[in-house]
Amino acid sequence: MASFPLQILLGVYLGLVTGIVPALVSWGLGFTFKYFTNVTIPGFGTVVLALAIAGVNGGLLALNDKAITNSTNGVAILVAIVVVLMLSMYAHAKGDQMGAATPKRLTLKKLADRTLSSDVVEFVGSRGQVKLNITGEVGDLEGYPPLPAELRTEIREAEIALPADLPISELEHRAEDRLRTEFDLVDASVRINERGHATVAAAPPTAGLSKRVPNGKRAVSLTTLVPTGLAAGDEVRLRTADAEYDGTVVSVRPGKEAETPAVTDGGEDVAAPPTPAAKTAAGGRDRVTVAVSREASRALVQHDVTGLTVQSRGQREEFELLALLRRSGKRLRRVTVKEGGPLDGHGLGEVGVRSTYGVVVLAARGDGGWTVAPGSEYVPAAGQELFVVGTPTDLDAFAEVAA
Repeated sequence: MASFPLQILLGVYLGLVTGIVPALVSWGLGFTFKYFTNVTIPGFGTVVLALAIAGVNGGLLALNDKAITNSTNGVAILVAIVVVLMLSMYAHAKGDQMGAATPKRLTLKKLADRTLSSDVVEFVGSRGQVKLNITGEVGDLEGYPPLPAELRTEIREAEIALPADLPISELEHRAEDRLRTEFDLVDASVRINERGHATVAAAPPTAGLSKRVPNGKRAVSLTTLVPTGLAAGDEVRLRTADAEYDGTVVSVRPGKEAETPAVTDGGEDVAAPPTPAAKTAAGGRDRVTVAVSREASRALVQHDVTGLTVQSRGQREEFELLALLRRSGKRLRRVTVKEGGPLDGHGLGEVGVRSTYGVVVLAARGDGGWTVAPGSEYVPAAGQELFVVGTPTDLDAFAEVAA
């Protein structure tokens, strides 16, 4: 009969030998159930299964080596059981933890996502960012009119700063959205390499002033005293001798910067290139175009405008909403419904946008205008733009399938 310390060491040895397979099975079951069903297996079930498998392993080990049977007693067996249970419970907890942390939708595209080289990252405070360098000429998109020379130059000289910790595919999406929003483009295509060099192709706006006038409104151009800094989108109140009318500025005459005559060193005078004009009014008596109601447009044409007052818009609630979503780990993205996709001609509830993809459609924009908070019965069509909220992972998976 072996001494007590030797029995403990023998029990630890037997527990390690017979507990490897139960630990692997416990890890596999915990990971599988958590990953596919988001359900945690009860610890009691793991203990019973681990003891059953360990018993089979111990029996086979005893059949192969009779010395183990002769040298073991109750102490060694008890220690072996404790070791098997500890290994199995630890493996089960780790498997459950890994199943919860592993992304649910892992695609080849995500595995191939590249990131920027660390050499091009600039640190602003505690966060890294990258400034994209648009190389080469800005190209035209097939099927759209060519870009005007001035717009092509503005895009070429645009400065786009983005977070550096995102994959290159996400940086390309954000750069495209930034260009579409800033220059009112119909579409844009951006390709970025590891050095932060971007190749851009874009389609010009399909409409000018008419695109900025809301439905049911009329644009009226008038000359009056204009405050400095007035820009498109400002809410104003126009006064005549008889009444006051509310409207929205859709365009202003941009202010011109003072031109400084060129001083040469005796060579020929060369005209300086034109300086890009500011997109806000310089102030004083100037001309401005305002979108007003039909009745107000007739009155403003017939009477002289005696004054223009800019209305306070207060706190931007849309920015507050975006900040709230970002704090909760959500993002807002604009996707276009592709032809023949699961959303083309099918209701949001029928497809199960929320239950299947984990995203929520906040608004939809098509030829008929805006639809805010569309219900489950809403049926989008190919070419419509959907504004979707969800986690970055869910948004990527949804965009791959539906957009």
